Amino acid sequence: MSIAAFRATVASNRPLAGTFMKTPSVDILEILILAGLDFVCIDLEHAPFDRQTLNACLAVARAADFPVLIRVPSGSAENIGAALDIGAVGVVVPHVTSAEVAEKVAKAARYGHGGRGYAGSSRWAGYATRTMPQILEQSRDETIVVAQIEDPEAVEACDAIAATPGIDALFLGPADLTVAYGQTDQDCDELHDAMARVGQAANANGKAYMTFVANADRAKTLRKYGFGAVFIASEHAWILSGARAQIAGIREIE
Repeated sequence: MSIAAFRATVASNRPLAGTFMKTPSVDILEILILAGLDFVCIDLEHAPFDRQTLNACLAVARAADFPVLIRVPSGSAENIGAALDIGAVGVVVPHVTSAEVAEKVAKAARYGHGGRGYAGSSRWAGYATRTMPQILEQSRDETIVVAQIEDPEAVEACDAIAATPGIDALFLGPADLTVAYGQTDQDCDELHDAMARVGQAANANGKAYMTFVANADRAKTLRKYGFGAVFIASEHAWILSGARAQIAGIREIE
């Protein structure tokens, strides 16, 4: 999966395999790329990335022509602009609860009056090696903006959020929604109803539909709701799973 092809491939809503990256280490990103994933989402909302480590990770991703999204801590223009300038193919923005919030997020990710600040000397812009028309075209063709639907208010406003120009995909956050609905099981009726409703909104507005899953089996089960790209657990979960499986095998030896 190349960076240039990523936005169009996501828009097709075919199944794609990504994961959240939680460990602030460029080595981890290199290993995840080698694993054959379609993309990685670096999690700045819930993981302790410093600026220098993030910078190194995006340098490696760009050199490998590998799509990396950044989940920003919040939808501020500063967070979104910084993530894109450093080299992310796009942003995943938490707690997009209304069309008004979605509009601000989309504007912050796009060039124009009141939008993303223009800088031709960033990594994303090729360090002053591209012309302004080329950079503006790259933004239109490459940048992807993903709105997280993880609050009951967002589910209620999902049609308006999906209809917002500049929003490319909706990401349904199953854990946050489960907790917000006062439940503890991600197979609760409220969550499944939300998945169906948000999926219909995404489809009606021609937007891609994403979610988090623990594993591929869960992704297959939820495909009926229209999910395309899935964020499969994180490298933390994969390390634990692999280690526990091998430890269990050793414990069986007599």
